Amino acid sequence: MSGTGPKFSIFPTRMALTGMKNRLKGAQTGHSLLKRKSEALTRRFRDILRKIDEAKRKMGKVMQVASFSYAEVKYSTGDIGFQIRESVKTAQLKVKAKAENVSGVMLPVFEMAVDGQNSFELTGLGRGGQQVQKCKDTYQKAVQVLIELASLQTTFVILDEVIKVTNRRVNAIEHVIIPKIENTIKFITSELDEQDREEFFRLKKVQGKKKLRMEAEMARLASEAAANDGVAVGSGGNSGAPNLFSEYEQDPDIIF
Repeated sequence: MSGTGPKFSIFPTRMALTGMKNRLKGAQTGHSLLKRKSEALTRRFRDILRKIDEAKRKMGKVMQVASFSYAEVKYSTGDIGFQIRESVKTAQLKVKAKAENVSGVMLPVFEMAVDGQNSFELTGLGRGGQQVQKCKDTYQKAVQVLIELASLQTTFVILDEVIKVTNRRVNAIEHVIIPKIENTIKFITSELDEQDREEFFRLKKVQGKKKLRMEAEMARLASEAAANDGVAVGSGGNSGAPNLFSEYEQDPDIIF
C-alpha cells in the first residue's frame, strides 16, 4: 500500500484529504519563511562576527594607548585617583539601551551617552593638565569601544541561540512534518481509490444481476406468449368459428 511510513491517524475521507492538502501547503509556506529568516539571521550573524573581530583588535590598541597615557599622567602629576574619586558625584558617561528588530528578533543595542558636565575639569591644573585631558579622552574612547563590543557580543549570543532554534524548526518541518503529511495524503488517496474501485465493482455486479433478471423475465414472458399462441392455433383446427346462417342454409328452395 502507498503512504507507508509515519503518518497521522485520520479517517480517510474527501474532507480529510482537503484538510491535509491545506495543512501541507501551510507547512511548505512556513518552511520557506523560516528558511529565509534563518538565512537573514545567518548573514547578520556573520557581519556581527566580523565586527566583533574588528572591535577586539581596536580595543587592544585603544587600551594600550590608554594605559600609556595613564602612565604619563602618573609620571607627570603623581597619583590623582583620590582627587577624581572625591570630585565625581554622578557618572558623566552612561549607557543607553535600545532594541533593533532583525527578522522578528529583538536585538539589544548599547550606546554611550555623555550626561552632565566634567566633574574633574580642574584636575591637573597645577601640572600635567594636558596629559590628564589626553588620558581622559583616551579612556572615553576605550569606554565607547567597550560598549560597542558588549553590544556586539550580546547580539552574537542571542543570534546564535535564535539561529539554532530556527534551524531546528526548519529541519523538523522539512524532515518530519512535511513527509508525515505527504504520507497521510498518499494513504488517504489510496484508500479513496480503493473505495472507488469497490464501488465500481459493486455497481457492475448490481447491473449484471439486473440484466440477468431482466433477460430471465423476458424469456419467461416470451415462453408464456408462445404457449398461448400454440393453444389458440390448436383450438382453431378442430372447430372453427360458429356460422350464424347455418340454420337457414337447410331451408328448401322456393319456386315461383
